[in-house]
Amino acid sequence: MRAELEQAITLLRHGDEADVEHALTLLQQTLLSFGIKLCGQREDAEDTAQEVLVRTLPHLARLDNPQALSAWLYTAAKNRCWQGRRRATYRKSVALEDLMPGEAEMRSLLVADRGSSPEDHALRRQDHERLHQAVLSLPPQYRIVLVLHDMEELETDLVAQILSLEPGTVRVRLHRARLLVRRELNRLMHPDALPSRKSKKPRRSAQCREIFGNLSEYLDGNLPPADCDRMRRHIDACPSCVAFIHDLKRAIDRCRSLEVCSGEQAPAVLKRLITEEYLRLKNSRAVL
Repeated sequence: MRAELEQAITLLRHGDEADVEHALTLLQQTLLSFGIKLCGQREDAEDTAQEVLVRTLPHLARLDNPQALSAWLYTAAKNRCWQGRRRATYRKSVALEDLMPGEAEMRSLLVADRGSSPEDHALRRQDHERLHQAVLSLPPQYRIVLVLHDMEELETDLVAQILSLEPGTVRVRLHRARLLVRRELNRLMHPDALPSRKSKKPRRSAQCREIFGNLSEYLDGNLPPADCDRMRRHIDACPSCVAFIHDLKRAIDRCRSLEVCSGEQAPAVLKRLITEEYLRLKNSRAVL
């Protein structure tokens, strides 16, 4: 969970005007960033942040823990972002087999795999827009899970609550989202290095295919110890698996570090009005 939400709860509890204004600024920035990551359009994200924040004011005094606040804010923001986009229908599920790299791509990964480096961090900064473009290219049902889990730092159970899904479904979609964004990011950053879609499919062992389907669970530390040890033994002996995992991990780390707004704040007049309204609602509730 983002530290800004925990800080906002603490500030709202103090109750003085300066703390409330700071808390509402943190919430507004969180909503703005989320909207841009999810839908891409800054104007839509700004409208979403303002509308959701105003709608949330009557409930803020009752949301006394960061998890409840997160569930409320992200659910409202997600619904507002998807308004007017109903025709951008959810696509069919993507098969894992279709996300496995071809032989030519695996050869390029084996050659390029050198782990993280200072140059890699510089690359993240230079290709910021490409990364955001790769995220926005994901089908909606995968993009929303990736944004909530890897970018907004929400736990799987909370993502499931916000999206009205089972936790197992969230984990499946998260893995496919990560694989999709890895592939799209590589296509955007290295268009000449990737093979065509007609490239020969890899001939992987049954164990490689099983491991491919559980990589996110492995990287997130969600596998039982025995399964984790079995996967680690295979990975350590399989250069192709090592190269692919490094590439996938880099894509996940880039997603987690993506920031799309630099501290933009609501106009001073709007901030003052929202702060005054929150304090009025809180004081009237205290009197009752």
